[in-house]
Parts: sequence; C-alpha cells; structure tokens
Amino acid sequence: MTGNVILLSLLGLATVALIAAFVRRPEWTDAVGGRILAFVALFALPGLLFLGGADRHYEQAKTTDFCLSCHVIEPYGESLLIDQPRFLPAAHFQNKLIPIDKACYTCHTSYTMFGDVDDKIRGVRHVWHSVLGTWSDPVKLYQPYENRSCLECHEGARSFEEFSAHKRFRPELMSETKSCLMCHNLVHEVTKLDRFERWDPEEKP
Repeated sequence: MTGNVILLSLLGLATVALIAAFVRRPEWTDAVGGRILAFVALFALPGLLFLGGADRHYEQAKTTDFCLSCHVIEPYGESLLIDQPRFLPAAHFQNKLIPIDKACYTCHTSYTMFGDVDDKIRGVRHVWHSVLGTWSDPVKLYQPYENRSCLECHEGARSFEEFSAHKRFRPELMSETKSCLMCHNLVHEVTKLDRFERWDPEEKP
C-alpha cells in the first residue's frame, strides 16, 4: 500500500469518526471550537479526500492496465505482442521505446498545451460509450493521428534525423502535410491479428 493510499485511508477514517461523533453529540457545535471542527469534518476533510482521490485516479487512468481493462480495447493490447517488427505499436512496446506501464497514454495523448485535459475529457467519453455499448467497431480515432505524437520522442534523435526518407520529407512531416503513417502504416491492425504469431515476454531464448 502506497503512502498516498494510507494517507487517504486515514483521512477517510478521521472524517467518518468526526461525523459520527457530531451525530451522537450535536451539542458540540454550540462552542466555537466545535463549529470549527464540524466544518473540518463536513467540508475540509471531504474536500481533501476528493482532491486526493481525483489525483490518484488521474494517475491510474494513464496506465496501460487501465486502458486495456475496457473490453473493446483488449485486441489493441494483443497487438502489442505481435511478433512482427514492422508493427509499429508492437515494436515500440516490445523494445521499451515507450514506457511499458503507460504505453497507450504515451502515444495517444495530444501533445499540446491542454493535451492532458483534452485526453481526460475524451477518456470520460470513452467510459460513457463503454457503459452504453455505443462504441465504434473497430474503434476509430476522433481525428487523424498527429505527427507531433511521434515527433515528441523522435525529433532530434539521430535515427530519425539522419534517415534519408526522413530528411526528404522532414518539412512536410513537421508541418503535418504528410503523415508519418504514410510509411509506418502497420499499426494495430486488430482485424488481422489471427494472421500473426505472438511474442511471449516470459519465453526465454
């Protein structure tokens, strides 16, 4: 159990205990000190619990496990284990070119000033569609995949900058007039997964 969870648990217990005490002894609020304590129990502590819980959920929502816990996204998780180096997500995941525990979040968060906020708003929509069963099948992006999500990591890297095709198309890639996916076009391919072998990370060479 992490320190944050322990702290939130203690705050929760303190809140419940104080509220229970005031229910049993409402006359405590007659004194100024009692009213201050009642304010802490009814507003300050619940507020801290809400903020702490929201922050914890915010961090949890970035994890690969959280994304793949949604049934409709499960095939996208399977695509990370395709034993084919030309599969873009699989190559990044299996070679730890992205954080394994935040694989989905790393590549599917808009790298803008409000990227995190926009991503969380979209996340709420994802949950809503999941609950109602109104998702598209296969899942579709809200907008074409942006090069900036690739360039966030690859721009400045020698492997990117010195590659001849990248040099040739660099202005178009930077201006988004051409997509990185015009060449790197094997992405999740969830409708074709049965055609490929799987990589087993537990299997020793």
